[in-house]
Amino acid sequence: MGYRVVDVDSVEPESGRPCECRKLAEPGGLDAAAINRFRADPGEQLPLAYHYHQTQQEAFYVLDGTLAVETPERTYEVPADDLFVVDPESPQRAYNPADADEPVTVLAVGAPPASGDAVAYDPDDE
Repeated sequence: MGYRVVDVDSVEPESGRPCECRKLAEPGGLDAAAINRFRADPGEQLPLAYHYHQTQQEAFYVLDGTLAVETPERTYEVPADDLFVVDPESPQRAYNPADADEPVTVLAVGAPPASGDAVAYDPDDE
């Protein structure tokens, strides 16, 4: 048996991200899923780019605030305590709208963990 407690605030935020991103899988010893906590101020997006994953399924659980998720068909508004799930090959861009009143905090889980699985998506190419 094994157990771990991770103080999320002790995990250094990733550099070069459009918002605060703390990658928690490695500190937690997870090998079957990736898990990140994002905190985005109004006008900030979570991912580096509008993208999709080839094999990874993603789930965004909104802890506080309201997350906007742009897809080719529509933009979803995901309030606190709701979960937004993205299947592989489904383009999305998650962000906190510029006119939001507060930051948004999101716990993102991706499985299986996949390095180099993200593919940039350009909606103008459709």
